[in-house]
Amino acid sequence: MIHRQAFVAGIISSGASSPSELSSELVLGTNTANKPAPYQRSNIDINITNHYSSKIYTSSSPIVGDVTITTKRDVRFDSIEILLLGNTRTKTEGVNAPVEIAHTFLKLVMPIPSSTYPVPRVLENGKTLTIPFNFVIPNQLTIGACNHNVQTDQVRDQHVLLPPSMGKEWEIDDMAPTMASVEYSIKARVLHQPNLGGERIRIMEARKSIHVLPASPEEPPLNITENDQLYCMYKKKSLRKFLSSRIGTLTAEAIQPRAAILQSNGRTMTSTPMAQIRLKYEPISSQQHLPPPSITNISGKVTAHTFFNAGTTPTFPNLGNWTADYSTDKRGVYSTSVPLPKLSVVHPTTWQQHPCSLIERRDSGYASDRSSSSASETETRQLIPPSSPPPPPTTSSMPSSRSSFSSTKKARPSSSSSSSSTSSIYLTSTLSIPLSLPLDRRTFIPTFHSCIVSRVYTLTLSVTAAVVGSTCASTTFSLTLPLQVAVEWDPEQQEQQRVDGQGLPHFESLYGTTTGANGTNGTTDMEGVNEEEEMAAAEEHLRPRVIGLPPDSWYREMQMQRESHREREIGREVVRGADNGGGQQQQQVRVAEEGRLPGYGEAILTR
Repeated sequence: MIHRQAFVAGIISSGASSPSELSSELVLGTNTANKPAPYQRSNIDINITNHYSSKIYTSSSPIVGDVTITTKRDVRFDSIEILLLGNTRTKTEGVNAPVEIAHTFLKLVMPIPSSTYPVPRVLENGKTLTIPFNFVIPNQLTIGACNHNVQTDQVRDQHVLLPPSMGKEWEIDDMAPTMASVEYSIKARVLHQPNLGGERIRIMEARKSIHVLPASPEEPPLNITENDQLYCMYKKKSLRKFLSSRIGTLTAEAIQPRAAILQSNGRTMTSTPMAQIRLKYEPISSQQHLPPPSITNISGKVTAHTFFNAGTTPTFPNLGNWTADYSTDKRGVYSTSVPLPKLSVVHPTTWQQHPCSLIERRDSGYASDRSSSSASETETRQLIPPSSPPPPPTTSSMPSSRSSFSSTKKARPSSSSSSSSTSSIYLTSTLSIPLSLPLDRRTFIPTFHSCIVSRVYTLTLSVTAAVVGSTCASTTFSLTLPLQVAVEWDPEQQEQQRVDGQGLPHFESLYGTTTGANGTNGTTDMEGVNEEEEMAAAEEHLRPRVIGLPPDSWYREMQMQRESHREREIGREVVRGADNGGGQQQQQVRVAEEGRLPGYGEAILTR
């Protein structure tokens, strides 16, 4: 202890002016002695030709560039990888902690020839190594990208299509949650393998994200049923005066609009979808003098539904009840809406009058009695056309006995009330509403379904109808119908990319000098066949085959075969005998001389 104090005192007297200065010198000296000198940082950069942060790539778009590697010291390596990756990530709430799932659906490896690497494979200090790459966005994925069980082939067909980029990378909100994302990126990494056959170590790595909006075809309309809780295509409401007497019934049915087609940049619509609503107005007989309802207001909104799952999805999540099996499978849905600009109909509302048949009038009377006795005046159905022909009358539906007549009287207390509620006419009209998406406020990625993430859109239209001349006889109904968003396929752009040599080559450029069957050079073997012969071969292949009676020679041949078989049966030897002791007869089945086993029901007897 004394020697230590003397040592410290000597240091203070020799160099340090204060104890605090001494402590800083001691700490600095300790860190300098134990910590090695840091290496200067090496750089690996990914450069994409004609790329900017908001650029959008689509199907068959080329991604051309190079990777530059600069080191500040000599670095030994074994290989360099340049990849085009597509990843999907989801996050769901677990029991103790969130469950995160990552799915790599796309992995393209750029082949790098050995001549590109330096010899020996050492990244020298101060020198830059440049490796070019050239990728093409595929039109769809391979079958191996979706290898889980699905309920229908249509689900797998959707899962092998490229999903669009989704998540925080977009400059304008794409209405995606933080629990689900789809990302495309170019990744470059330098690998070193210390031991032969051992694990490769990543020495350096760089990544650059890109935006991808793949081209998607327009899908046919969905087959919506009553179990599909996301949609509501049909509604029926009653028009009343101050919640007292009813003046009529208004029925609305929506027709699925065509897809909203976007350009490959995602900023412009190439087609304007048209939403159509069929209206049917059934006035009661006492209010037929009133004019039909007029449409006073139309508003709409588009809702983006993002479905995500901790496991694979075997069905379409927008059909059926997505959250029904939430207890057995961790899944979720995120919905957000954006209002549409002011909507208006293309043409003024015009009503067409139609006479009601006897069955329609009878059904209308019963329905009105039931609706008046119920607490709710709204009937909601799924895709049941109101203009469908009524079923033919049957004996069971007509009152044929006193008991059925008495029950009918209970449902309808008096004949006067039924006559006042039964109408002899009904009116129909169709509303055509053009739709425009607010692309300046939101990024609408195309509708897609992948193995763990899906995005669909719904269009909600709210229509207010009122009867002029009545007192507050108005109603508002809302319909929710599917809306597909797709990205157009630009063949001219893809052809120009191939002409410039930046895309995939033509088939003829690879096999243009193949030798045909006749020994001559041509683009393909089909050049030796003219168009007429090709059409004749196709017609012969597709010619329907007519099944007719066989010819007489076939009957004669079959008759000869039957006679020959009968003769062989008669020529078989059947011997019956008795045993020496008891005289009992025994029968055995033996194999015939021609070497075959006896047929069904045949028995060859021997002693």
